[in-house]
Amino acid sequence: MTLMDSSSPAPVRPVGRDRYTISEVAARTGLSAYTLRWYERIGLMPHVDRSHTGQRRFTDSDLDWLDFVGKLRLTGMPVADMVRFAELARAGEHTMRDRRDLLVRTRADVLARVAELRDTLAVLDYKIDFYGGALGVTEAVETAGPRTAAVPDCSTAPGATVTTTTTTTTTTTKD
Repeated sequence: MTLMDSSSPAPVRPVGRDRYTISEVAARTGLSAYTLRWYERIGLMPHVDRSHTGQRRFTDSDLDWLDFVGKLRLTGMPVADMVRFAELARAGEHTMRDRRDLLVRTRADVLARVAELRDTLAVLDYKIDFYGGALGVTEAVETAGPRTAAVPDCSTAPGATVTTTTTTTTTTTKD
């Protein structure tokens, strides 16, 4: 198992090719050449080999690392923590516990953000349904599954909510 094993397919790379210029890596990753240089300068990237003319030559391993860094960025992990993780990874196997601890903390942060987003989505669903009902709109909003709304309930204690689950079907009426 490699560091990059995941459920999403890796981008196709040319067979037998393991050297990429900074512009090729920028095109593959969506990162600018400036960002790639900055990653190297702050220690987020391992040492990148150079050609005889001094141009950076990235390897498949570098691309795998950049993919992982991209995932860390999506978690909201601060750059300082990403650099710390990179330093620990370069230091060797004896740092595995520290790396794991850092990832566990990041995972907890991601789970908290997911919960916040679910609550926010529930409020949006409730409001969409409320306004749809008031306007007589019967066209459903596209959803990826059942909609759950945290609905304010004035008949209970202040701040209490009642959770309702509705399934949306698409119906269009013509006037």
